[in-house]
Amino acid sequence: MNPLYLIIGIVILGVTVIDLLWTTLWVDGGAGPLSSRLTSWVWQKLRSIGSQRSRMLSLSGPLILTLTLVMWVGFIWAGWTFIFAGGDPSLIDTRDPGPASWTGRIYFVAYTMFTMGNGDFTPANGVWQIATALTTASGMLFVTLAVSYVLNVLSAVSQKRSFAGSVTGLGDRSETFVRNGWDDGDFRGLDLPINTLSSDLDLLAEQHKSYPILHYYHSEQAKTSSAMAVAIFDEATTILRHGVPEADRPTHALITNARSSADSYLETLSGAFIHPADETPPPPDLDRLHEADVPTVSDAEFDDAVDDLLDRRRKLLGMVTADEWHWPPVDNQ
Repeated sequence: MNPLYLIIGIVILGVTVIDLLWTTLWVDGGAGPLSSRLTSWVWQKLRSIGSQRSRMLSLSGPLILTLTLVMWVGFIWAGWTFIFAGGDPSLIDTRDPGPASWTGRIYFVAYTMFTMGNGDFTPANGVWQIATALTTASGMLFVTLAVSYVLNVLSAVSQKRSFAGSVTGLGDRSETFVRNGWDDGDFRGLDLPINTLSSDLDLLAEQHKSYPILHYYHSEQAKTSSAMAVAIFDEATTILRHGVPEADRPTHALITNARSSADSYLETLSGAFIHPADETPPPPDLDRLHEADVPTVSDAEFDDAVDDLLDRRRKLLGMVTADEWHWPPVDNQ
């Protein structure tokens, strides 16, 4: 009996299972302690050697997801190997009677986790028979949860790109978004798009809370980047709430709901270690609206209102720069 190996194995296995369950099943918990640090580290490394719109950054999401799965299976494998190394003997070599070697333990744990074994090794007694059954159960648990996790993440990636396309389809800048919504002297044409986008953004926020890895799925094009889309959408609602005269604004409840949806999304940034920017982004340019005869408040009144939103807008800028984009989005970017 080697208590040290047994303790090491139990600790590795326990921490890994907690991280796996935390990441895949705890909706409000975000990523587990191991997964969150792995994703942040890999993303930072890729950012340091990649560049905006690079193929490398577009592969960051799939790479991080793959490494997370490899980490889970590797640690579960290692944990059980150390546990079986803690017994003396825990496994018997049926072809060459005697205790199993380290290679034999690694081999036994691998095929027990995924194939139920082939008889080359057998557990020594009742305790190790139970441990063998638990090894198989952990393998089944990993496969089931991992497949479910991957499918949910990929579905959420498609939805976040769909949201981004819907926003940028209305305008690649916040001013353009608002200007395109002005029709026949009012913003009634924006009611349905804003309501739909708010609902989509609420869902996107919940998905990012459940799967923080979504923040690391970088798009090569601005029009499919959710970070850019959220910034455009929120800045557009800033214009509609503070830059347009009250008599011409869309329904107050509609704008309030849109702002609340953006708030929910911004709350997910800390789970991905995305912090507010040190500087404040430039405010929307009301002159772009004047050119389309959209009514606006005075520049001074709008600037005062925007000054009260510094923290919010720094979060938006931090989100955009963390995704390797620039503020504000420019035409044909």
